[in-house]
Amino acid sequence: MSIFSRLSHIDMLSGSIWDKLVLFSVPLALTNVLQQLFNTADVAVLGHYLGSEAMGAVGSLTAVISLFVALFLGLALGANVVIAKHFGRKSPEQIVRASQTAMFLALLLGLTCLALCYPLADDLLRLLSVPLDLLPLSKVYLQYYLLGLPALAIYNFAAAMLRSQGDTTSPFISLAVASLLNLVLNLLFTLCWHWGVAGVACATSLANGVSALILLLILARRKVFGLSLFLRKLDLRECSEMLRIGLPAAIQGMVFCFSNVLVQSAINSLGAFAIAGSAAAFTIEINMYCLMSAFAQAATTFVSQNYGARNLARCLRVTRVTLALTLPLNLLMSLAIVLAAPSLLRFFSHDPRVLEMAMLRIYLIVLPNVVTVFIDVLSGALRGYGCSLQPAIATLLAICGIRVVWVFTVFKIWPDFAVLVVSYPLSWLVTAIFIAFVYARYRRVVLLHGHRLHFARP
Repeated sequence: MSIFSRLSHIDMLSGSIWDKLVLFSVPLALTNVLQQLFNTADVAVLGHYLGSEAMGAVGSLTAVISLFVALFLGLALGANVVIAKHFGRKSPEQIVRASQTAMFLALLLGLTCLALCYPLADDLLRLLSVPLDLLPLSKVYLQYYLLGLPALAIYNFAAAMLRSQGDTTSPFISLAVASLLNLVLNLLFTLCWHWGVAGVACATSLANGVSALILLLILARRKVFGLSLFLRKLDLRECSEMLRIGLPAAIQGMVFCFSNVLVQSAINSLGAFAIAGSAAAFTIEINMYCLMSAFAQAATTFVSQNYGARNLARCLRVTRVTLALTLPLNLLMSLAIVLAAPSLLRFFSHDPRVLEMAMLRIYLIVLPNVVTVFIDVLSGALRGYGCSLQPAIATLLAICGIRVVWVFTVFKIWPDFAVLVVSYPLSWLVTAIFIAFVYARYRRVVLLHGHRLHFARP
C-alpha cells in the first residue's frame, strides 16, 4: 500500500491507536496552519503593495470572517461525527444518506449566509465600528468575500466527511493548492490588473472555490459516499442529528470570537506596544494550538467510529492514548517556544518594549497551556459520543464568562497587560475542572451504566 493510500484510509477500528492518531493528526494540523495563513496572505499583499489603509480595511474584518469560519467548522463537526458513526457501523446506506444530507446542508448554509449578509454589508461594518475612512474599501472586500461563502461551507463539510473515513491528507492537499493559488491571484490581480482590495477578495473567493471543487471531485470518486452532481432530498433525521451535535460547537466557536474581540479591545486600550507585542506572540503561539486542536479532532473521529461499531472499550482507550500523546507533546512545544521566542520575535520587531510585552504574553499563556489539553481532548471525546451541548455550555460559562467578567472588573480596576493576560490561564483552569467533571459523569452514568452496549475488547 502506498503512503498516500495509507494516509487516506486509516483503519480506526482495529490495531494500534497511537500511530494512527499521529497519521491522522499531522495533516490536519498542517491544514489548520494553512487556514490561519490564508487571510494572512491577503493582509501581507495589501500591506506591501497597496498601503496601510487597504491593509487596515481588510484587518478590520477579521472578527466577522472568524465568525463565518467558526459557524461552518462547528456545523461540519456534526456531519463528521454522524458519518463516522455510520462508518463504524459499516452501514453503507446510512453513509450515503448522511453524506447527501451533509452536502445539501452545506450548500443551503452557504447560500443562506450569502443571501442574508450580502444586503446587510453596511450594517455589519457599522457593528464592527470600522473607521469611516476605511468603510469603502472594507465594504468592497466584504462583499466579494461573501460571494465565496457557499464554497467555504462546502469545503468544510467535504473535509469533515473525508475525515470521518480517516482521510485528513486530501483536505490538506486541496487547501495547499488553494493557498498557492490565492497568493498567485493576489499578486496577479493587484500588480498586473490593479484591482486593489477587490482583487484580493476575488482571489480568496476563487481559491475557496477551487479547494471545494477538489474535495467534491475526490468525494465523487469514492462510491461509498454516493455523491453526484444531483443531490437527493434532505434526510431530516440525519440533519437533526448533525445540527444537535454541530450547532453547540458552532455557537461555542462564535461566542469565542466575541469574547476574543472584547479582550482584544482591552489590549488595544493599552497602546501600540501592547498591541504589537500581543500580535507577535499570538502569531507564534497559534501554531501550538493548531497541533493540539488536530489531536482533539482526531479523538472525536476515532471515538465516533468506534462508538458506531459498539466498541466502547476502544473508545475509552482512544481518549487515554490521545491524552498520553498530547500532554508530553504540549510540554515539549511549550518549552521549545519559550526558548525560541526571543529569536523568533525579532522577525516582527526590534523595539525592546514590544519584545517585553510579547515575552510576557509567551510566559503567561504558553507555559500554562498544558491545561488546555484536558479541555480539548475530553471535549473532543464527548462530541465523538454525540454529547456536544454539555461541554459547549461548560466551556462558554467558564472561558467566555470569566474573561468577560475579568475585563469589566479586575482589568478595569487594574489596567495592566499582565493582569489582562492572566485571564487566559485562569479561565483554562476552571474550564478544565468543569470538562473533567462532565466527562467523568458522562462516562460513569451514561456510558458505563445507562447505555446498552456490547463491550468488545480493544
